[in-house]
Amino acid sequence: MPTFSPAALWPILLLSASNIFMTFAWYGHLKYKTSALWIAIVASWGIAFFEYCLAVPANRIGSEVYSAAQLKTMQEVITLIVFSGFSVFFLKESLTINHAIGFALIAAGAAFVFRG
Repeated sequence: MPTFSPAALWPILLLSASNIFMTFAWYGHLKYKTSALWIAIVASWGIAFFEYCLAVPANRIGSEVYSAAQLKTMQEVITLIVFSGFSVFFLKESLTINHAIGFALIAAGAAFVFRG
């Protein structure tokens, strides 16, 4: 398990910020279904640019401490956390116990990637 050096912490922070942009790029348009599809695509692409500006350095810095599999796993768990908040607070959708159980099982599986 990596120590909590800047190289270990920066990827977590950058991937968290990256996932906020990614979630808005991928799902934000669902709140505006009456706008033209091409507008949603262009807006999503523009938002995704900022996601890449954070994700690429996160992975580059993180590769000093984490394996690629660990970085990907970290990104997926962060995605679920960010998406859960986004779904509830932005899209006003409810998360059910089945969602919580499914997300918990994914997180439990992710824990194995970080085991010795």
